[in-house]
Amino acid sequence: MNTEDSLRRRIDTRSLYFTFARSSGPGGQNVNKVNTRATLWFDLTAETRLTEQEKARIRSRLASRVSQEGLLHVVSSRHRTQSANREAALDRFFELLANALHMGRPRRPTKAPKSAKIRRLREKQSTSERKQSRSRHLFDE
Repeated sequence: MNTEDSLRRRIDTRSLYFTFARSSGPGGQNVNKVNTRATLWFDLTAETRLTEQEKARIRSRLASRVSQEGLLHVVSSRHRTQSANREAALDRFFELLANALHMGRPRRPTKAPKSAKIRRLREKQSTSERKQSRSRHLFDE
């Protein structure tokens, strides 16, 4: 089971690195001067604490966030400070990983009940009769 907490223990935060840029979010005049937007980068190919199956699952489920080089990126510009955006990016990163690695229950195929099929066919028949009764017959006497 891959919950966020177990992922936080498994993945070494030293393997994550951040870049900062000017944010378009809140901050007033500060937004034009200070690099508050945080982008978290994670080298998926170099990570040794994830299995190959987990890496493949992350690549397929988070394909829009993983580059050709195998770098996963998460951006946060919600807050006014660099440190708050850094924390928000970290939280979002672990949340994304947990969701990508979550194994859902396999779907059990079900069959529509016979009564539902009969009901559907009766409704179809009544709709057909209703529409036919509205039409003008060309060869009526």
